[in-house]
Amino acid sequence: MMAAMGDPRALSALADQISRCRLCRRLVEWREEAAAHPPRRHTGERYWARPVPGFGDPHAGIFVVGLAPAAHGGNRTGRIFTGDRSGDWLYASMHRVGLANQPTSDHRDDGLRLQGAYVAAAVKCAPPANRPTPQERDTCLPYLVRELELLDRVRAVVALGSFAWDAALRAFAAAGHPVPRPRPRFGHGTEAPIGPYTLVGSYHPSQQNTFTGVLTEDMLDAVLARAVAIAERT
Repeated sequence: MMAAMGDPRALSALADQISRCRLCRRLVEWREEAAAHPPRRHTGERYWARPVPGFGDPHAGIFVVGLAPAAHGGNRTGRIFTGDRSGDWLYASMHRVGLANQPTSDHRDDGLRLQGAYVAAAVKCAPPANRPTPQERDTCLPYLVRELELLDRVRAVVALGSFAWDAALRAFAAAGHPVPRPRPRFGHGTEAPIGPYTLVGSYHPSQQNTFTGVLTEDMLDAVLARAVAIAERT
């Protein structure tokens, strides 16, 4: 029997499948190495050290895509954008625009809930230097495609950074939604309608971007507010 779209049970089953994946040897070794040798601030903590599935509302109209879990963020806590500075920025912004019940995301059991939004990574394992290879990206792509298929109410896809933008375009194409030519180029605030979706670009809330002012709170809020407007009009 085919799973109903937006079915929490189907998403839970997919999350379980993702969390058991060991297809990319380099990523398996790196995520486990990071767990075995944590920085002093995390000494003694038990790391998740597995692929990190998506998180959020199964009836979401907004799908936020990042690059990959942080070695000592999602790879430690087991929830995407949780326990690191990028997550602090993302969920605080989602709270300000009404997509999250609280502005903080410290660990899996901290009470965070998303309303109308789902957050996932293009690559489910923490990569060395935050740089997955093209082969690792392509190996993980079916998981992203399946997440989109199950989240059938999604209309706005927010790509955090150029890597996520490219992964989203690849996922659309794999799901049967041809990407227009010329291929849409990433930019902060750039929009590209593709099939039933509108892809919206945002600079990634990495410390490199937030500390230097490349990305401000107002800029991230504006992108997420735009995604809310897109989701609400359909």
